[in-house]
Amino acid sequence: MTPPPRRPSTPEALALLETRRSVAAAGLHAPGPDADQTRRLLAIAARVPDHAMLVPWRFIVISGAARGEIGARLSQAYRENNTHMPEEKREKFAAIMGRLFPAPLAVVVVSRPVESSAIPAFEQELSAGAVCMNLLTGAAAMGFDGIWVTGWAATHKAALAILGVGEGERVAGILHIGTAKEAPADRPRPDVAALTTHWSPPEA
Repeated sequence: MTPPPRRPSTPEALALLETRRSVAAAGLHAPGPDADQTRRLLAIAARVPDHAMLVPWRFIVISGAARGEIGARLSQAYRENNTHMPEEKREKFAAIMGRLFPAPLAVVVVSRPVESSAIPAFEQELSAGAVCMNLLTGAAAMGFDGIWVTGWAATHKAALAILGVGEGERVAGILHIGTAKEAPADRPRPDVAALTTHWSPPEA
C-alpha cells in the first residue's frame, strides 16, 4: 500500500510558533474575537490529545458587561476573605480583582478529571493544559494577543464559586484575549540545547 503523501510544511505557521509571546492582560484592548471567532477558537482549543476521549475540561466564556460585573464580585469577595490583611494592601489587591477582565474576551478553562476512569488524573490535567495552549496559539493565528494566568481568582473557593467552578473541578487557566496596545518585546528564552538529552546523535 502506498503511504499517503507527507503533509506539506507551512512556514507561516512555524514562524507564528517561533514568535508568539504573551501580552499582559492590562495591555489588551479591543478588538477581540467576535462570536463566530470565539466559537472557532474554542473548537481549536478542544483539538488536543485526550486519552480515552474523556473530555476532562470545559469552558467558561466571559465577555461584554459580564467582565465588569464578575470583576466587581471578585473584588468584594477578596475584601471579605482577606480581613487579616492591612487595609491598604487589601484594597490594592481588591482593586486588581475588579480590573481582572480588561481584555474583550476571557476564557476560563476548567479541568475536570473523570475519577472513574483508568486514565491517571495527571494525564487528564495535562490535556486541560494543552487546551489552554491551543487557545493561545489559535488566538495568535487569528491575529489576536493573549495571556494565560491563574492566581487568587483561579484558586480561592469564593472566587471559584463566583466563576461557576464546581466540586471536583479546578481552573487550569484564565485566558485573556484581545489586541495588544503596543507590540511586546520578547523575553529571554531557555537554552534548549542545555535542556535536551539525546539518546542518539542529532542529525548534522
